[in-house]
Amino acid sequence: MVSNEDVQKNIMHSGTSLVGIVCKDGIVMAGDRKSTAGGQIVMNKNAQKVVQINDYLVLSGTGVASDIDMLQKLVAAQLKLKELKDRKKPTVKESANLVANIAYNNIRQPAMIQFVAGMMVGGVNADGDAELYSVEPAGSVMKVDDFDANFSSGMPYILGLLERQYKPNMSMADGVKLAIESIKSSSERDTASGCGVDVFTITKDGIKQVSAMKSEAVYSERKN
Repeated sequence: MVSNEDVQKNIMHSGTSLVGIVCKDGIVMAGDRKSTAGGQIVMNKNAQKVVQINDYLVLSGTGVASDIDMLQKLVAAQLKLKELKDRKKPTVKESANLVANIAYNNIRQPAMIQFVAGMMVGGVNADGDAELYSVEPAGSVMKVDDFDANFSSGMPYILGLLERQYKPNMSMADGVKLAIESIKSSSERDTASGCGVDVFTITKDGIKQVSAMKSEAVYSERKN
């Protein structure tokens, strides 16, 4: 039987840098672009790990790429069905709990290849309130009130930076800058992260992809 600790260790070795930042007027979510096999071979230099799945929700994932991709598709379909049934959009909290329930059930099903995916869920509710949730790979869900990096391999470097530089009620512009800096910092030390940065903002005005930079652009500002 696979323990929660084993799942978390596996996901930490899978390679990715994710960050979610709660700002005064919304949420900033970002991720790197490198996809690796076992953290040793670079398989894809343009893998988008932060994905908008509908007009009110953004998901980012770390773990096995196929599990993340399937989870994103399944969540999008389930939320659409719920919206049609209830005749209203699900809340961000409901969406996060759906992700958590799928992860919880999958991780406990007998399988030759264990489901491994940790997710961050950011979105905006019908009243314009933006929220961020973190779903750990075994299925527990936590509302994020400041910042998070889930169980990405770049997490130790990102959280260390954010502990020093994050400020409550920071502006969206400052949040975007800090998110980019977080991914750049983890990419400097985590061999499984890099190749660029994707950044999304989530506010009452909607979801926008405000940055999609390849590695050349990310590191061009570095001085010798």
